[in-house]
Amino acid sequence: MSDNPAHAQIAETVGANDVVLFMKGTPTFPQCGFSSTVVQVFDYLGVNYASVNVLENPEIRQGIKDVNNWPTIPQVFVKGEFIGGCDIVREMFESGELRTMLSDKGVEMAA
Repeated sequence: MSDNPAHAQIAETVGANDVVLFMKGTPTFPQCGFSSTVVQVFDYLGVNYASVNVLENPEIRQGIKDVNNWPTIPQVFVKGEFIGGCDIVREMFESGELRTMLSDKGVEMAA
């Protein structure tokens, strides 16, 4: 990483949680449709995940884009690996690939 405190905080959050969703808003009150879609997918699968509301911290909002060279929010990490945003998560969910990947990585799901 770098000496950037936001980057360090991002790395710490990603390292401490099996699944992390950097999103606009919160799971109970998403602030954009794309974030809402990812929340719905995770809730449907029964995935336990940490969320970070990027609207509360401009440094994190920009930092997460810089860390992954990915321009949009939401961003999803599984076991420290950047997976992608809403479109990728939705496509993986629809194809069954997301459930398989989560299972293969040992992420618990209720569904």
